[in-house]
Amino acid sequence: MYNKINQLNENLEHGDLARLIHPELHIDEYKSKMGDDADVCVISFKVSGKEPASDLVGFVEKGYDFVLDADVSSGEKEGGDYLVFLELERSKELPEQIIKIMEDLMNLTEQKLEDWRVRYYKSQKDHDLTKESLREIVVLSPEEYSAKYDKEDEEVDSTEPEDITKDLDAMKAVAGVPVTTTAPVNDFTENLRVAAGLK
Repeated sequence: MYNKINQLNENLEHGDLARLIHPELHIDEYKSKMGDDADVCVISFKVSGKEPASDLVGFVEKGYDFVLDADVSSGEKEGGDYLVFLELERSKELPEQIIKIMEDLMNLTEQKLEDWRVRYYKSQKDHDLTKESLREIVVLSPEEYSAKYDKEDEEVDSTEPEDITKDLDAMKAVAGVPVTTTAPVNDFTENLRVAAGLK
């Protein structure tokens, strides 16, 4: 159990974080604060309590020169959990680097890698936490990331204003709020008005 509140971050020892870290790793779910998402991979997991999360961040920052940044979420999640974010350069070495961090983390948590699950980006599917699965599911180059996700982001950003209006009107109707948007004037809407006896 974590009971050394005043210890120095770099002095975390075997078992100090036992039962405090949820065995689920998320990759590229959050935006990088260090650079472009195509260049920087963000991994995250939940830790029970702010103090253990902060100690873990200190441990990671001092122990791995390939970690660009480590941080704790500013606010508490449901149940007193905090998110820990680690940012690493997107490269072919990423799977080995992630496994190295996680193996060391297992020493602090008394968990096993086999107990952990990993989820990538928008996927709802969990995978085993192995180098092999990371190589399969994580985008390992900036070029590949840009090719795969920049177009998707453009499609999301280019939603037509009339599509947004339709969505808002549908939400208003479901909520029982009067819909005040007027239909466009075209052959289809004119025929509907005639059929409804409005013309």
